[in-house]
Amino acid sequence: MRLPSFHKLFLLIALLLSVPALALTPVAARHGMVVSSDPLATQAGVEILKAGGNAVDAAVAVGFALAVTYPFAGNIGGGGFMMVRMTGEQPAMIDYREEAPGHATRDMYLDKHGHVIPNASIVGALSVGVPGTVAGLATAEQKYGQLGLARVMEPAIRLATDGFPVSYSLSQSLKSHQALLSKFTGSRRIYLRNGDLYQPGEIFKQPDLSRTLKQIALHGPNAFYLGPVANYIVATMKEYNGIITAEDLARYRAIVRQPLVGHFRGYDILAPPPPSSGGVALIEMLNILDPLELGPPDSYESMHLIVEAMRRAYADRAAYMGDTDFVSVPVAGLTSVKYADELRKEILKSKPDAPVKAGNPAPFEGPNTTHFSVVDAQGNAVSNTYTLNNGYGSGVTVDAAGFLLNDEMDDFTSKPGTPNMFGLIQSEANAIGPHKRPLSSMTPVIVLQNNKVRLVLGSPGGGTIINTVLQVLLNVVVYHMDVLQAVIAPRFHDQWMPDQITYEKWGFSADTLDKLKKAGYKLNETDSLGECEAIEVDPATGWRFGAADPRGAGKAEGY
Repeated sequence: MRLPSFHKLFLLIALLLSVPALALTPVAARHGMVVSSDPLATQAGVEILKAGGNAVDAAVAVGFALAVTYPFAGNIGGGGFMMVRMTGEQPAMIDYREEAPGHATRDMYLDKHGHVIPNASIVGALSVGVPGTVAGLATAEQKYGQLGLARVMEPAIRLATDGFPVSYSLSQSLKSHQALLSKFTGSRRIYLRNGDLYQPGEIFKQPDLSRTLKQIALHGPNAFYLGPVANYIVATMKEYNGIITAEDLARYRAIVRQPLVGHFRGYDILAPPPPSSGGVALIEMLNILDPLELGPPDSYESMHLIVEAMRRAYADRAAYMGDTDFVSVPVAGLTSVKYADELRKEILKSKPDAPVKAGNPAPFEGPNTTHFSVVDAQGNAVSNTYTLNNGYGSGVTVDAAGFLLNDEMDDFTSKPGTPNMFGLIQSEANAIGPHKRPLSSMTPVIVLQNNKVRLVLGSPGGGTIINTVLQVLLNVVVYHMDVLQAVIAPRFHDQWMPDQITYEKWGFSADTLDKLKKAGYKLNETDSLGECEAIEVDPATGWRFGAADPRGAGKAEGY
């Protein structure tokens, strides 16, 4: 029987700390590497690489496979961001974030007294944004892939048709989400088997999802947005009082955007632009920290400086960030070195844990998610994060088509100043509007050194994603850990509001925690933060090293 993820994590830490001779090493491969949250999805990506596919072919295969084997977050009913870096070409980010339906309104989740209606933006069809995953993966394949959509979808179709053994973690995940999934006919039938819960080792077949995937493989994204699948989605909306229409589905498009580019200690950081807040916040924090001597990892000195950078970046996130197709966001100001210099001076002269508010950047100048990383033999790289938002999304399954729908509308500001499910405060810039894309924390990143891929990483975790990526990146670049050490290392998180440091309950010394408390910080202990899936490329040898985060049940595999 497989150990629960947190037990695996403690075991790995014990091995690393108490038996140095047995220290774990990353998975090594000479040609290609895939790391994802599910072993079967990882294998699907490696199969495609071995068949002659490139990194994008493999990434699309992983994305569709996760929709079958990892329903907690893998999806065709959600959305996300794919960072693509093809050797010799300009990098790009494919934005396939969900959109608000055309009938969405600013106050749709408020009662007559102006109060947020509990769960209205989280559970059920009214919480669903127009899905973007199929459009995004198809766009990536059409623009960058070599094998074609039908071939790269074969592993996912096979997994849905023939089934796969239910893992211990999947069986427990489904069991723990009975209350949500049992509310809706299709979810209850497919994922709960009408109360006869799947046990570890049983074969899970999904014939409805198989038919849907076959239609997409044969007819492309039109099968989803214009064909029979679209009709099934609209019928589900009508059944459960949702507002997505056939017109909403027909008009949806994935958008190819130019990545943000940050610079940190000789490395170039390719990070997502809005509507993700991740790239702006990450670059803002790296700019603040760049010239500072951070001290040993997980010491009071390093945690204090990193936390103060986090607090300021998240305060700015709350104040300024939204969909730049609808509102002006001071991206250039927030990511400028000059602005970081001002924030750094403030940090160095202020008392630890002094109150923080959003800064004044220059004007605009021209719980749950999953991540996977891929590097191929040619050095092409993909960093992809996509989501249903909450675990199993809205809980609503498109019954005849066999897939879950997101609850991404909660990532909008239901009411400015009122926290969402992740406790994030957001401004009027992220208010609900027709066809607008909600602000995201997804942070798929590719790090370059001398114009070659050095690190590919990302994580799930809602509002904690950005800080997880920051810390793993710092562990590799500043502290020279190998990629597995960097991923395993203990993490902490501060998102400005609530104003506290959340830290993993292992790995931090009592002395460091005591110093943080004496400095005035409020501390909050948690089991784990994030689930980073990362690949490091050795610049000297070109070998790929993969690390699946032991906080989850994923896998790194290469050839």
